[in-house]
Amino acid sequence: MKSDKPLNRVEQLFNVSLNDVQNIVKAFHLEMKRGLSGRKSSLKMIPTYVDRPTGNENGKFIALDFGGTNFRILELELKGGRKTNPLKIMKFVLNKRLIKGTANDFFGFIAGCLKNFLEKRKVGIGEERNLGFTFSFPVKQTGTAAGTLVCWTKGFSVKGVMGKDVVGLLSEALARKGITNVKISALVNDTVGTLAAESYEDQNCDIGIILGTGTNACYVEELPNITKWHGPETRTNRMIVNIEWGNFNKLRLTSYDKRLDKASDNPGQQILEKMVSGMYLGEVARLVLIDLISKYLLFSDSGTGIFNKTGSFKTEHMSIIEDDESGDLTSIRTLLKKLNIPKSTLDERRTIKKTCEIVSLRGARVSAACLAAIITKMDPDLFRYHMVAIDGSVYEKHPSFSRNMKSCLQEIFGARSSRIKMVLAKDGSGKGAAVIAAVAASMQY
Repeated sequence: MKSDKPLNRVEQLFNVSLNDVQNIVKAFHLEMKRGLSGRKSSLKMIPTYVDRPTGNENGKFIALDFGGTNFRILELELKGGRKTNPLKIMKFVLNKRLIKGTANDFFGFIAGCLKNFLEKRKVGIGEERNLGFTFSFPVKQTGTAAGTLVCWTKGFSVKGVMGKDVVGLLSEALARKGITNVKISALVNDTVGTLAAESYEDQNCDIGIILGTGTNACYVEELPNITKWHGPETRTNRMIVNIEWGNFNKLRLTSYDKRLDKASDNPGQQILEKMVSGMYLGEVARLVLIDLISKYLLFSDSGTGIFNKTGSFKTEHMSIIEDDESGDLTSIRTLLKKLNIPKSTLDERRTIKKTCEIVSLRGARVSAACLAAIITKMDPDLFRYHMVAIDGSVYEKHPSFSRNMKSCLQEIFGARSSRIKMVLAKDGSGKGAAVIAAVAASMQY
């Protein structure tokens, strides 16, 4: 590399200092309070109509876990006493035509998959089941099992769904398929499901986070603090609130973030998500790398490979790159060859690795700052123990994301950070939907 100065400049641009973290916490608190009161806010703060499970729920429940093009249907038996029987799972895939098609085709396909699941599981027409519907898109919840789609994310643009009750649309599709023994008893966000699944087994769990293709968070709020809430009280006078934190926009944007946002399907929206989620991290890194290439600091002899193509560099690529600790960075060299860059120098591979580390470190620190804001909203002096259930490929598979989040929390809270335990809640959204279905089935609204 001719000079380290361009990369140093990138590092400065993406740096999130402790002072920056503290400013994010303050801004996040303000947006939370505004959202809870019903005022204009980048955080929707959506009441979910349900509290955490008691751990004593029992029975067989079905979950439809729909978070993207890959979705799952599963059955879970709750035994009470915070115990469950193993999940029975089937996986399905939506094609691109459906995610940009019509509501009838979209929900009809999902209903058909459920019919297939019931037949394979030999759930007879006389066996009634309550179903929790995990729908991992921004929804304005209007009841335990009712909610209208606010906007599509993750590249979806199904026609005839925006502003409609997604439970109603699915119920109509079930009826068309002749499925009469399944009642959709709860509409669940995947983050809420993650919280519910973990809190069924550990009552200290009060925050759920998704850090995967998309990102979101939820937490347990005191009902009197949800001043826009005009419904009935819950068992504990608390309620899970779906923050929809991916839309948080009080963040400092680099020129690369602005370019990504402008070229996206939803300019000006989901700003936090575009900094921390698996759908966008790779693209942010690609924009930095293509800038370095344009300055003749990378690949002068090999061309640009696929880096000139939007979306070609994935977050999974970043994980492979950052995980390479070999002296010659051989895994990075092998990956670059697959990306149509046959030749690379060690300095170039080091530059690529450093670039990825810079981008992912910012994502982890911003995520940790927003988590710190949620915790201090609930517990300003961090007196209590908090378990944070986190699901998603970025948190699970990226080699340093979780470690960098933990390090940032230690910077913020010092020794008190030991009262925060982040746990990987793998497959939490599906299991949690079944748990929430059980909670909802026992409630009367």
